Amino acid sequence: MGEFIALTADDGHGFDAYRAAPEGAPKAGLLVIQEIFGVNGHIRSVCDGFAGDGYLALAPAIFDRKRRKVDLGYSAETVAEGRALKEEVGWEDQVPDMKAGLDALRESVRAADKIGVVGYCWGGTLAWLAACRLETDCAIGYYGGQIDLFIDEQPRSPLMLHFGTEDAGIPLAKVEAIRDAHPQVEIHIYEGAGHGFNCDQRGEYHAAASATARQRSMAHFAAHLG
Repeated sequence: MGEFIALTADDGHGFDAYRAAPEGAPKAGLLVIQEIFGVNGHIRSVCDGFAGDGYLALAPAIFDRKRRKVDLGYSAETVAEGRALKEEVGWEDQVPDMKAGLDALRESVRAADKIGVVGYCWGGTLAWLAACRLETDCAIGYYGGQIDLFIDEQPRSPLMLHFGTEDAGIPLAKVEAIRDAHPQVEIHIYEGAGHGFNCDQRGEYHAAASATARQRSMAHFAAHLG
């Protein structure tokens, strides 16, 4: 359904992005932020799914600043590889890359339409940064494990977060700290769900939590994107 296109950030960095368009005029645009595995088959399928729901979805390849065309699976080795790449890339360079994606979406949808952000894992924290630092109409973060690094920043658009009770990398104390600091943020915690519970290609996939989170996410988009 989708295709890769070329984008350029304000600092001149050129990179790829996967773009999936709906049939007919889009309801709105969605910036989809990858996990540590690159814009792999799962992220592309997520974009295709949103396109099927009527949204123009765009997933920037934010590893391109260090390595192009990253497409990793879910073995212990690729998890380690993805984590190492994430550390190399850091946080700050991803903001202009996300902005370039948002700008591209705005150029592609009707002027009246709005733009949302959704991110997973590493992208869950980046979705928080996008909501705090960029112009978005709403945002959603799935199991963003390092939001606490930026907990003093204030989201500027309606934000929803999803976490699982069995996520070994995100203690519930971290989640409650976010809730305490930002009571306006809508936070959902899924009993029995671990990290990556939304990805049907991972052993951590939790079908019930994934379905409920998606239902809530789509309602969030409908409420804030029109």
